[in-house]
Amino acid sequence: MSQGTYTIHGVNGPVVTVVGGRGLALMDMVNVGEQGLTGEVVRVDGDATTVQVYEDTAGLMPGQPVTSQGAPMSIELGPGLLHNIFDGIARPLQVIQDQAGPFITRGLDLPTLDHSRRWQVTLAVKAGDALEPGRLYASCPETELITHRCLTPPGLSGTVTWAAEDGAYTVEDVLVKLTDEAGQTHELKLAQRWPIRTPRPMKARLPIDRPLVTGQRVIDTLFPIGKGGAAAIPGPFGAGKTITQHQLAKWSDADIIVYLGCGERGNEMTEALEEFSELLDPKSQKPLMERTTLIANTSNMPVAAREASVYTGMTIAEYYRDQGYHVALMADSTSRWAEALREISGRLEEMPAEEGFPAYLASRLAEFYERAGYVETLEGKEGSVTVIGAVSPQGGDFSEPVTQNTKRYVRTFWGLDRSLAYARHFPSINWLTSYSEYTDDLRPWYEEHVGRAFITCRQRVAALLQEESKLMEIVKLIGADILPEDQKLTIETAKLIRVGFLQQNAYHDVDTYVPLDKQLKMMELILRLHDGAKALVARSIPLSQLKATGIFDELAKMKYEVPNDHQEKFAEYEQAVDAALAQVDQANR
Repeated sequence: MSQGTYTIHGVNGPVVTVVGGRGLALMDMVNVGEQGLTGEVVRVDGDATTVQVYEDTAGLMPGQPVTSQGAPMSIELGPGLLHNIFDGIARPLQVIQDQAGPFITRGLDLPTLDHSRRWQVTLAVKAGDALEPGRLYASCPETELITHRCLTPPGLSGTVTWAAEDGAYTVEDVLVKLTDEAGQTHELKLAQRWPIRTPRPMKARLPIDRPLVTGQRVIDTLFPIGKGGAAAIPGPFGAGKTITQHQLAKWSDADIIVYLGCGERGNEMTEALEEFSELLDPKSQKPLMERTTLIANTSNMPVAAREASVYTGMTIAEYYRDQGYHVALMADSTSRWAEALREISGRLEEMPAEEGFPAYLASRLAEFYERAGYVETLEGKEGSVTVIGAVSPQGGDFSEPVTQNTKRYVRTFWGLDRSLAYARHFPSINWLTSYSEYTDDLRPWYEEHVGRAFITCRQRVAALLQEESKLMEIVKLIGADILPEDQKLTIETAKLIRVGFLQQNAYHDVDTYVPLDKQLKMMELILRLHDGAKALVARSIPLSQLKATGIFDELAKMKYEVPNDHQEKFAEYEQAVDAALAQVDQANR
């Protein structure tokens, strides 16, 4: 499509009104003003067109030119995305710092990828080969952990008429020439472009039947998320959303992490960037950045770029999914993104809905979360995008619109509790307000890979926590001493579950990550003590005698004492439980 030039008519924050012709199409990418600021057409009404600008619009005046790029807002995809940090519209921040200093200069038109770097490429096709969408034609080692697989773009097929030799190439070098059925020749390179608001195609969606294993007990055991699923982490300021997402990024069994800092405070984002750059991948002992892409869009950056940043992150995640990788996308936070939508909507003079958010808030959230999924790629491989979105409701009010609409489109809800965080209980996921709808879908996987007892133990643990919640209402009124012994046991066991199992120390070498088989053994040990104590209590033996042996306190420490790779130590704890039960039993004979 040919480019055209138009004229600014009015400026209202990030929203610019353009006149001068009818050639602009909805979602077209444009360059605005003398400095060529990046923008996108969001409304077309006769001769008047509305553009949202992704950069600071200070200094723009009526009469300045607007130039159409004749294509939707797109980003460059190829090797070099990993081990990199971008802004909301996929400009590399390190390059910006090198060229313009610590502040982003307006009008910088920088490519997403380094066009001068050479990659060691292995060709997978030769002249005469037929290529279909999603077919591999070249590959190169992007990092020590990830091989970048270049696939034929969707919608393109034909016969290879020329292919390069194996060697070192830049992302701009032609690797393959492809002739389609109409006789038109297409050049395939290491890089390709894709519109960020358009989901990348796949062959089929597959059922979500395996968990994203995180090593965090409260998540894996009580509220698991399926690989390819969507989860929300809502919580007030200071409840631990960011540290929880850091733990998931570091320990989840995803191949690639896309961390999206959307509208967060600059100091928080700086801390996240510094921490990620220092983290080691626990599986390979290589830097975690070798399989991570960071998108930093802080609260002082242009609001329109914040709105675009979630689509930028999702497009990068889908790109690696199509290569057959399992990707985890951490969005922190979708509330800031929704606030950007609200501000732009106000500038566009749209009718506000609840709490001033636009009426299309729910549909935009749906568009974002529904791009998650476990899929069969065009190539026939399996890949997934798992989305974990943090929500920051004002004052911790989960009834506000962003949280409520998010709950409609996610199947896992990890509700963070301020009181748990203040009590130093982390992860501060409230086991009474949280839920996971993946539990039944994942049951066969747990039974096959962990053990049939896992689901049973999980159900019993959840039931004890629920029962404790009811009993604590009575305790608040009449005190714990009035309760019968069996109810005292329920409270004591639930306390052991909370302190010894659900509470987890992210900074402890042993406790920061716990494999599923160890989680099962911990639950079995707690329930072994509970069942033994229940038998004693049924004989009218006071629970205080068993507590006096110190066995409850001893089990609370097992999470630190049993190494992940030396779980035979659980046998000693089993003997200690049996000995404590036998001691009390013998004393009451």
